[in-house]
Amino acid sequence: MIGKTSFLYKYRPELSMLFWEVFRRNMIVFNKYWFSNIMFNFLEPLLYLLALGIGLGLYIPEIEGLSYLEFISPGILASSAMWATSFECTYNSFIRLQVQKTYHAIVSTPVSLDEIVMGDIAFGAFKSMFYGSIFLVVLFFLGYISSPLALLVPVVLILSGVVFAQLSMIWTSVAPNMELFSYYFTLFITPMFLFSGIFFPIENMPIFVQRLAWFTPLFHSVQICRGLITGQFDPLLWANLLVLILFAAILFFPPLILMRRRLIK
Repeated sequence: MIGKTSFLYKYRPELSMLFWEVFRRNMIVFNKYWFSNIMFNFLEPLLYLLALGIGLGLYIPEIEGLSYLEFISPGILASSAMWATSFECTYNSFIRLQVQKTYHAIVSTPVSLDEIVMGDIAFGAFKSMFYGSIFLVVLFFLGYISSPLALLVPVVLILSGVVFAQLSMIWTSVAPNMELFSYYFTLFITPMFLFSGIFFPIENMPIFVQRLAWFTPLFHSVQICRGLITGQFDPLLWANLLVLILFAAILFFPPLILMRRRLIK
């Protein structure tokens, strides 16, 4: 029996299927500007793929039995999903919270604040899957899909999207203004983008960098996506999947608790 003074009682989440109403509300808004949003999130990773994979790749030998373009394309896919989710659950969530006061309006209905946060996290995970899947289709038509296991990539993107949405919502709940989001992207997102095995194997990096990579969700997402797309399925990928699940479980409470404090304040 849970005591009334226990952590689980004090911070027990107020969740029901009403969080899907928040998700649906965000989807209705998204439908109004989806095309322009897709073009931004599609063109940038495509430019990375063309400039590095085709341009720089001409001067780089095979890596792990793959051409350089084949090596980096799954990582760029995973990172494009990360960027889409991170922007959604920082800038867009902050606007709904602080500028438009959408959170304040919704919380006056039967929808709880926890359900609002979970609705935003679910929508962030959707954008991860959506943009990553678009890029996956592009890789298919370019001929860089080597295994039918690539069909499982959207599932991985949903899981990693949940993790990045949780991390972004934590930052959103404590950031007093949008200017501080630049610190989040500069200090956390960009280093993950550069040192998570997208552009080069981390085995060539110093040992502390290799160990640090295991504590970043993007590294595990990249490894799984690369294994599924190229067909080089290593049993270690199960460990990568387990780490992502642990990230999602550990980060379940913090955004709910911190957003409660933010809104009450």
